[in-house]
Amino acid sequence: MTSAAARPPFLVRHADIIFSVKTFIAGMMALLIGFAMDLPRPYWALATVYIASQPLAGATRSKALFRVIGTLVGASASVVLVPNLVNSPELLSLAIALWVGLCLYVSLLDRTPRGYMFMLAGYTCALISFPSVNEPAAIFDTAVARSEEIIVGILCATLVSTILLPRSVGPAVATRVDSWLAGARKLTQDVLAGRSADPATRDLRLKLAADAVDIDTLADHLAYDRLGGRETSRWMRALRTRMLTFLPLLSSMGDRIDALGEDARTTSPQLMALIDDVSAWIADNSTDREPAKRLRSMIAAQQPKLGASSSWTEIMIASLLMRMRELVDISADCRVLNQAIAEGGRPPGAKLAFQAEAGVAPVRHVDHGMALWSAAGVFITILVCCAFWIATGWTDGATAPTMAAVGCSFFASMDDPAVGLRGFAKWTLAAMVIIALYLFAILPAITDVELLVAVLAPPFLLFGYLIARPATFFIGMLLAANTATLMALQTTYNADFASFANSSVAFFVGTELSVISIQLIRSVGSEWSVKRLMRRGWIAIAEAAEQRGNRDRAAFPGLMLNRIGLLAPRLTALKASPLRAVDNLRELRVGLNIVDLRRARHHLSSPTLGAMDAMLDELAVSFRNYKGGAMPEPLLAKVDHALSEAISERGAGRADALIGLVGIRRGLFPTAPAYLPESGLLAGSVAA
Repeated sequence: MTSAAARPPFLVRHADIIFSVKTFIAGMMALLIGFAMDLPRPYWALATVYIASQPLAGATRSKALFRVIGTLVGASASVVLVPNLVNSPELLSLAIALWVGLCLYVSLLDRTPRGYMFMLAGYTCALISFPSVNEPAAIFDTAVARSEEIIVGILCATLVSTILLPRSVGPAVATRVDSWLAGARKLTQDVLAGRSADPATRDLRLKLAADAVDIDTLADHLAYDRLGGRETSRWMRALRTRMLTFLPLLSSMGDRIDALGEDARTTSPQLMALIDDVSAWIADNSTDREPAKRLRSMIAAQQPKLGASSSWTEIMIASLLMRMRELVDISADCRVLNQAIAEGGRPPGAKLAFQAEAGVAPVRHVDHGMALWSAAGVFITILVCCAFWIATGWTDGATAPTMAAVGCSFFASMDDPAVGLRGFAKWTLAAMVIIALYLFAILPAITDVELLVAVLAPPFLLFGYLIARPATFFIGMLLAANTATLMALQTTYNADFASFANSSVAFFVGTELSVISIQLIRSVGSEWSVKRLMRRGWIAIAEAAEQRGNRDRAAFPGLMLNRIGLLAPRLTALKASPLRAVDNLRELRVGLNIVDLRRARHHLSSPTLGAMDAMLDELAVSFRNYKGGAMPEPLLAKVDHALSEAISERGAGRADALIGLVGIRRGLFPTAPAYLPESGLLAGSVAA
């Protein structure tokens, strides 16, 4: 039973309800300000509040400035395009479609809060331009009014989020990190117990990779959070580095433990006892630094001295112990950093143990091809809708390309945007029912503002509650935004059923045209995306080999891990696909070992360098032509030849070269027989 003292704070226990009330207050403020300023469409301010508001104050603040800039840029584009091209509807349609596509392309390349600015600049131009073609002379006034309405909504959302019971990003991030670290402890225990190949362990590894990407995205908002400590962002950056390093490190350890074989407890009892001690310490999760110091001493005591006569088993054990030391350092640092983020202070105790410069930088995967394809999808979809509008001469046909611009932009990051667009249409239909009830049954009886606020409270409080919950965020946002805009509240009641029905039909026609068009142009399946991401990883390995490891050691694994995080939810969705059994960290480990070989190159003799370069050339060719499955046997021969040359080295680079080459051999050929020196002497024996 949980004690009262252990209960979460009030703001956390009732965060969803508090957010809903705050958002409703901000929405009503924006609507009433719109009424007072006599804005032509004050309901846009209300809709903007629900689009802009986020449960965490820092998340709302992080996008506020970018939303304002995006709105102003989009409005400016409409002022430039409409008056100059209104007499050539085909050319105007082409120009707006190009603008929206260009903005979406740039937005998809910038996976930070700033990216929304570019997307907003694109579809804001469509929102203002298409409905204004019948009154081009008023485009400037329309653009100014729309900017004022949206900015009023943004400012109200930001003000209320910042002042009224603000919820800091720091504790939310710390809670997510707590959950991630608990999963990491479970994964570590499974790997150290020799269960790294179990399906449950693979699934947990994929989940942690996906969660790391989500936490990374959430942490972007820390810099905008006024409630957190001044150094919270710094500690989060340090924690992110260690979280990203953890997965490939643990994968490498699991591989070495598997390589030692099932009889390791008999052949290496001291090593296995040490592994048990580390596993027990991982499970304890204490922030006390003394046990970590003791484990470091025990690891150092068992570290074998590698030489020309070192056996294969000794090389494997040396690699395992080196990774184990890094695991202890990272785990100890994660505990104190997470505590510092949650409390908004400094990490307790001595300085951090893990050296970040040997770690992983939070670099994000960017797919120019998919971004361009998505931009082409929205470009063609807008043109299709415009062609339908022009050909039919439909009065309300402007809704079709407008919805295409908004819907295709919002769901461009999905493998199949048509799924999101159909959900968009479904929940807008639900909003239509609510709107019809209000427009023709409730609002005609409203005589004052106070009563208007009271009758709007039930649906909009429900929408805010749905937005506050991650599982229903999009449902709540779509219901709130569409209800606010399509209800079209004004200072005086002027609802007309024929106009409402016509605009509703136009909306669904526009959405359906968008669905059909985007299915033909842009939709792909999860399996296609998985294969594309895997292919990008193979090319990255080939490039690393061709460049002889001359890559940023921090950026390379960060990028590879981010790709794995993007792969994880897609692989989870592929229940019966053989792709789920692929070791997605294998290529990452190989790539890290290639980059690590750079460190040894300056201390190796010409024969060893020649053998190593020949191996890297063969590896690059193999990965550029790779289609999945086993790697070619000639590559194994070249790896073994490079190992043979490296073992005979006497310089400072021998240990790094051996560990790197062993990592490549184990990553590419995990079931190959134990390495034998070319002299014919047995270098060691280990079960594959």
